[in-house]
Amino acid sequence: MLLKTKIPLSYVFGKIKREILFVFVYASLIALEDKLLHIMEVSLPLSVPMVLGTILSLLLAFKSNQAYDRWWEARIAWGAIVNDSRSLIRQVLCFTEAPYASEEARSWAQRLTNRQIAWAYSLGLSLRKQMDLDKVRRFLSPEEVAFAARHDNVPNALLQLHGQDLRYALREGWLNPYQQVEMEGILTRLTDSMGRCERIKNTVFPATYTLYIHFCLFFFVLLLPFALLEVFGILEVLMVVAISSAFFLIEKMAIHLQDPFEGKPTDTPVTAIAQTIEVNLKQMIGDNRVSKESIPAESTYYVL
Repeated sequence: MLLKTKIPLSYVFGKIKREILFVFVYASLIALEDKLLHIMEVSLPLSVPMVLGTILSLLLAFKSNQAYDRWWEARIAWGAIVNDSRSLIRQVLCFTEAPYASEEARSWAQRLTNRQIAWAYSLGLSLRKQMDLDKVRRFLSPEEVAFAARHDNVPNALLQLHGQDLRYALREGWLNPYQQVEMEGILTRLTDSMGRCERIKNTVFPATYTLYIHFCLFFFVLLLPFALLEVFGILEVLMVVAISSAFFLIEKMAIHLQDPFEGKPTDTPVTAIAQTIEVNLKQMIGDNRVSKESIPAESTYYVL
């Protein structure tokens, strides 16, 4: 979900400015040494960095694919959360909007709807290690806030309250056993989606793999000026910077994609998705008011 499509060059190259500065200084020193000092005569055939560049391209392509798979799995999980949230509240409303439904049953349906909205926001906050009950307090009763505060995993606590409410509705006769089982199935799917997101969050991308690729990339950059010097002369500085920028940008893109819940521009936009859930569910219960506090923080993000 791209929230910004116009990406300024200053933002893109700002991500690799340190690397590019190093490459520019290094390539310039090599060019000046060859032009003025002639302390050493080092020349490499172009095929040497070409072979290393080919290997590096394969490694970066593999890493990018693996990182995108993590990002896409996170997006699929949140897509399922949107669908299951709508299905849950649709069933709640349909099962309790019969002519014989009491005012208490309608109030119960609204309470469960607001709690589901709080669950979507709290899951995003939890995945980003920014959990703060004050940010979802407006959707919950004081008793629900107190119950959730006793748990380390707030989204899981809210699902537990969902389950207790379904049991209560069954006991009061607002739901029959078949309806309760169907809605419990949706809660199970929400739990599965939450678990998938937590697995992605807690499974660290192998650091050694990133380190080895980074080492190979800098080794490639160190060799490149010597191979291009005879062909381009002083212009090899620009060629080395241009070629290196492409490799550094691909590496940086893969690093950002591999962690979709870290508060980066390439994150899965969980706050924006939670706001979509809030709008949809509130409209389902006839409430078109959306809190200004729910405006997604990702609205200022760019995506590499």
